[in-house]
Amino acid sequence: MAQILQPTDENLRLLRKFLRIQGLVAVPTETVYGLAANALDAEACSKIFEAKGRPSNDPLICHVGSYEDIHKICHSNELAEKLAKRFWPGPLSFVLPKKDIVPDQVTSGLPSVAVRCPSHPAFRQLIQGCDFPLAAPSANPFAYISPTTPDHVEAGLGQKIEYILDGGPCQHGVESTILDLRDPSAPRILRYGSLPAEDIETEIGFAIEKPSPDLKPHQAALAPGALPKHYSPRTPLHLKNIAISTEELTNAPDSTAYLLLTKPKGKFGPNIHWLSENGELSQIASNLYGQLRALDDASYSKIIAEEAPELNLGLAINDRLRRAASQ
Repeated sequence: MAQILQPTDENLRLLRKFLRIQGLVAVPTETVYGLAANALDAEACSKIFEAKGRPSNDPLICHVGSYEDIHKICHSNELAEKLAKRFWPGPLSFVLPKKDIVPDQVTSGLPSVAVRCPSHPAFRQLIQGCDFPLAAPSANPFAYISPTTPDHVEAGLGQKIEYILDGGPCQHGVESTILDLRDPSAPRILRYGSLPAEDIETEIGFAIEKPSPDLKPHQAALAPGALPKHYSPRTPLHLKNIAISTEELTNAPDSTAYLLLTKPKGKFGPNIHWLSENGELSQIASNLYGQLRALDDASYSKIIAEEAPELNLGLAINDRLRRAASQ
């Protein structure tokens, strides 16, 4: 069973030493918990894929302590620098041409690498004391619901890793937005995430190309999160693109869990659950994975969930729900 460590100076020194000898450490970020390894060590990164059961065509994101640190691993440009000044540290990842120092295991053999600078204080303390970037996909078995607490990590990977750095519940609750900046004249969103595309467009002053169709089998993705089935509970998940009616909730069978965006008015059975008190998208996103995990552990025969409005964070929420519901 993995040890859950508080972010004390002594523990952070221990974890840095462990990472230097090809160890894996589950780390808190502002988005979800990640499974970190030395991003410049091919063997250490291979252990991530083995522990998660992750396919080799799904690349990893490299995490750095500052914008200046990315020059060691990739070729940047003026647009990346502009966006980093505005949104880093934070939940925005860039895909840029990689340098040879980055192993092919990290990039699935592609000539590009995804990189971001996280804002979680405990992770920043850890990484700023390392002399290498950290590759860190979500700290869960591949394709299962991403973890947003140390207990989620322990439940999924506790038998396969030695250490979990406790940073409390994650703030945003869904993964980073991934932006392809290989051609700064034509940036495009590869994955919707915690930073809304609208915020990026406001900063740069023009529209960004939105995600393309899902990845084909065995095709290497430019960034993680492109596979059709991902973030999935074991319990079958069905989606509604309209609000679930009071009548349906009243007559809901006990074996079916309902997951609403907003707390309903009136009294309903214990199988009726919600993600927010007032429909605030940031609260919905923050609670999404935790609620899906709780319902998945509750022995329901199926889960019926409402989709969010198709704007801002709603795009990321719906992306995760649709991949989670994919058969």
